[in-house]
Amino acid sequence: MLTKDRVAGLLAAFKKLRVLVVGDLMLDRYVFGSVERISPEAPVPVLHVKREESRPGGASNVALNIHSLGATGLVSGVIGADVAGMELKTVLSEAGLSVDAVLEVEAVQTTVKTRVIAERQQVVRVDRESSRCAFSDAGIKLRDRITCCLEGVDAVLIEDYGKGVVDQVLVDMVLAAAHERGLPTGFDPKDNHDLRIPWVTVATPNYREACLAAGIPEQPLPAFGRAIVPTSLAETGRVLTERWNTGCLMITLGPRGVYVRPADGAQQILPTQAREVFDVSGAGDTFISTAVLSVAAGASYAEAAQMANYASGVVVGKLGTATCDATELLDIVAKSEEAGAPCV
Repeated sequence: MLTKDRVAGLLAAFKKLRVLVVGDLMLDRYVFGSVERISPEAPVPVLHVKREESRPGGASNVALNIHSLGATGLVSGVIGADVAGMELKTVLSEAGLSVDAVLEVEAVQTTVKTRVIAERQQVVRVDRESSRCAFSDAGIKLRDRITCCLEGVDAVLIEDYGKGVVDQVLVDMVLAAAHERGLPTGFDPKDNHDLRIPWVTVATPNYREACLAAGIPEQPLPAFGRAIVPTSLAETGRVLTERWNTGCLMITLGPRGVYVRPADGAQQILPTQAREVFDVSGAGDTFISTAVLSVAAGASYAEAAQMANYASGVVVGKLGTATCDATELLDIVAKSEEAGAPCV
């Protein structure tokens, strides 16, 4: 049973943990404004800009979630030697994250996602990024920096956004080193469905990513209850558990919750804990951050999944790439407990 007292204990344990996040670093920019008229030049809205801001995205946001929950976050990846890269390092440093393992490469353009938002509605997103092959020459130097950071950490997380940093050589090195040290690991996949991920403690694909990795056609999930697992989802879970040899597979299902399949336990579906959904951006980052932190703090897989489910429920109630802090997580668990909501 996951209670607020148990959550408080795990959150206290978070403060003693150091977690290294490896993966695709991004800068998320937001342009906020209002629309009051249509352009006479074309049938498009005219945005009156009121404010702009930048936030860490991708693996950077995962590390920021680690920090927001009370642990110490270290981040490693590749950025360009450009203005956006400098801005991302500044934002991360100001947030209290170590960027010693961040590698600047002249041939790379820092990945930037710019979202234009009118009131609370996203109008358009503009992406700037390098091709995957631009990251290939940075591999050896990046792995050297990661090796230096592995000493003294309590868990390692690989966050793949498909931009080119995460390849088989890097995955093999990180997971082997973590396994040798007895460190819990997490892996959040994207489109690199052919990657082998031996010894991963927790893997958190969404349903589409899970089907892709399992080689099973994605099928719309029928209506189901907590105790009823759709056949297609169960088969996807079985294939991935065997293929990845992961300690626990957690397939996120958006508003329908999360499918949890420990290697040594029974599968189950946990319902979503979102109160109100404004934006799902970054919800997966929050989920894997909380799940791996919880396991590193001594939680069972079932407790870790529920903790991550609650934290994601907080984040989707915010606009844009966001994080969940310890106070918010404890508050939503306490409210659910008072309301008699089912817990693990």
